[in-house]
Amino acid sequence: MSRIVVLDYGSGNLRSAERALRRVGADVTVTPDFDAACEADGLVVPGVGAFAHCMEGLNAVRGPQIIGRRLAGGRPVLGICVGMQVMFERGVEFGVEADGCGQWPGTVERIKADVLPHMGWNTVRAPAGSSLFAGLDADTRFYFVHSFGVRRWELEESHVIRPPLVTWAHHGEDFVAAVENGPLSATQFHPEKSGDAGAQVLQNWLRDVVG
Repeated sequence: MSRIVVLDYGSGNLRSAERALRRVGADVTVTPDFDAACEADGLVVPGVGAFAHCMEGLNAVRGPQIIGRRLAGGRPVLGICVGMQVMFERGVEFGVEADGCGQWPGTVERIKADVLPHMGWNTVRAPAGSSLFAGLDADTRFYFVHSFGVRRWELEESHVIRPPLVTWAHHGEDFVAAVENGPLSATQFHPEKSGDAGAQVLQNWLRDVVG
């Protein structure tokens, strides 16, 4: 049974994430503890609300250092919703700009759509070879709640390092719905609120990434 820490930094659907992970067989602890977060088999970084506020909470518990230390050692991290967004370089919301964790280049900004927030069920376009979406059909829907996202993937391709697998969704325009980058995975949608489909994503993460 995988030991998973859901990082408690004052933001996110902590208990929903905990219940969803328990449902698929994980041993889950919700804590802000630095050592526990570093040493767990897998770390989940949730997030709800404003980018800058989430970064304030993360910085208060040394979240960027936890994430950096884990990834340097090849230890799995899963970001959810704003927990995905903070993996990018920066966020711009209502004129407020904040630095993210900088694991990927790019900016989180307002999506160009007639109706915001993007709230409800939507399909995604997963690339071939995806682990997170293994066993799921192309018409599978996931639950989104957001007005901001990553509209452009800016990481340059490298012939030395295997490129990340980027999944896209569409609401007004295309935006990044998920990323699989070695030990670092992230989803803009909420797997913990996406029923059986979300449970499958979490189970795939536990099996194929956490191991």
